[in-house]
Amino acid sequence: MLRSSKLLPIMLACCATWPTLAQDAATSSDGRIRVVPAENVKLDYAQVLRVEPVYQTLRATRIEERCESTPVIQVQAPPEEEQSPGTLSRMVDSVKGLFVREEAGASAAAPLPRAPGEGCRLVQVEREFERPIAYDVDYVYKGTKYRSRLAEDPGNRLRVRVSVAPWVADLPPPAP
Repeated sequence: MLRSSKLLPIMLACCATWPTLAQDAATSSDGRIRVVPAENVKLDYAQVLRVEPVYQTLRATRIEERCESTPVIQVQAPPEEEQSPGTLSRMVDSVKGLFVREEAGASAAAPLPRAPGEGCRLVQVEREFERPIAYDVDYVYKGTKYRSRLAEDPGNRLRVRVSVAPWVADLPPPAP
């Protein structure tokens, strides 16, 4: 009897812990206790094969002032003399250059200034440009090729999450 009195508290302790163990297991409709297997997860690297950017096309319009071009008057220089100028002729040309105004020759070649808005009209100009919004990445992991759309270019290697769990046909898949 002495032995049974020592065994009684141990048996009561075991019975008290049984409900807490049963909470971790799922019970099916037929009353059997099912254990949900834990998912084994590890991180590894995959080799990137190709990265293709996905672009978003944006359109912008703005109003610009367009002016019609004015013809530029070009003054032709007089043909040069066949023979090279002598010393006396060069001295006369340099003295003549001091007394003749340079502005008169320059104003004939330059276009005349136009009043603002004269010959101009407002035109709506459309511009189109693209910006990358995502990247389609082809990569290979353990001999199998995969394709994913990512927010950033991963480079040469892509870090992947590898999950292995036994298949149980009757149970719904575990939540991620």
